[in-house]
Amino acid sequence: MLLGLDAAELADLLGPEHPRFRAQQVYEALYRHRVADLAAVTTLPTALRRRLAADHRVGLPEVERRYDSADGTRRYLLRLEDGRTVETVFMPEPSRATFCISTQVGCPVGCRFCMTAALGLERNLSAGEIVGQVLLLLREHGLEPGRDRINVVMMGQGEPLLNLEAVLKATRLLVDPRGVGISPRRLTLSTVGIVPKIHELAQAPVRPKLAVSLHATTDEVRCRLIPIARKYPLADLLAACRAYPLRSWERLTFEYLLIRDVNDTDRDARRLASLLGQLRAKVNLIPLNPGPDIPFEPPDPERVLAFQARVRRVLPCFVRKPRGQDVYAACGQLRRMALDGNRQACGAISTLASRSVKRTMPE
Repeated sequence: MLLGLDAAELADLLGPEHPRFRAQQVYEALYRHRVADLAAVTTLPTALRRRLAADHRVGLPEVERRYDSADGTRRYLLRLEDGRTVETVFMPEPSRATFCISTQVGCPVGCRFCMTAALGLERNLSAGEIVGQVLLLLREHGLEPGRDRINVVMMGQGEPLLNLEAVLKATRLLVDPRGVGISPRRLTLSTVGIVPKIHELAQAPVRPKLAVSLHATTDEVRCRLIPIARKYPLADLLAACRAYPLRSWERLTFEYLLIRDVNDTDRDARRLASLLGQLRAKVNLIPLNPGPDIPFEPPDPERVLAFQARVRRVLPCFVRKPRGQDVYAACGQLRRMALDGNRQACGAISTLASRSVKRTMPE
């Protein structure tokens, strides 16, 4: 599989009998031009094209199923070369498109509000499998970095910081102007807060923006929602965030899932503002996306707006609109669930979701 190799690794693959610029041609064909068939790389000599096509696969994931939401969101179920499947979500908006990509097959973290947690961890994705999701969506939707406004968020299946080596290599390939060409300002990694790995990420010369899934303002509630948080108390997590070396154009993002009668009180809002008020940060509020076996409910829209109003007295605070709930494409719903053509499987969430989709809240 060639996806995931950088120019130096491609040069080693081609061997000393080929000049170095040949490796760069292959690199640009893979990442900038997004070829699916190496035989089509006409900048290469015919013999080399035949050898590459015979001996190596590009490694793009295969689209097994697509699920289209009424709001334009599309959930892709992708099959990898070993037969495992993973999910990627495309979210179009009038002025931009957002790709939500996965970094692991399943997830080891076990958040109690997340349907992906039921999968457990099957394996890490390779750098090529991470990049391949972006390349596939660019091809599927005719988008071009540099021409189109594209956001890539590592918020699909998996905890990115527990696959950090592959995530950082994928990041270098994604933001390289001679590679995929995604703007570094439009690439974000979301973590539940693996503190040692946040420090490691901070030292990377090329890295995504950092988003921290906070979801609670006390250790007691946070550990109830995110079992792995027992290893990383709020004090340690926030200390790592204060020490994080932000670039001149950058803010930390804190994601806060709002759950009815669990973490959505005025007191929680005041504590959240107090905890984050001294940081260069913004808050994204996410009303819970319900699903089968999730033992929580979303708050009423009025409660969400009241919570937002209290937080934004201190720092920027936005409400993330629910996208793709009807096809299990929203945050916390990625469980590789198959739906029939009539979407009968969605009936389990329709009643719970109705409150949050009937009244779209401002971003």
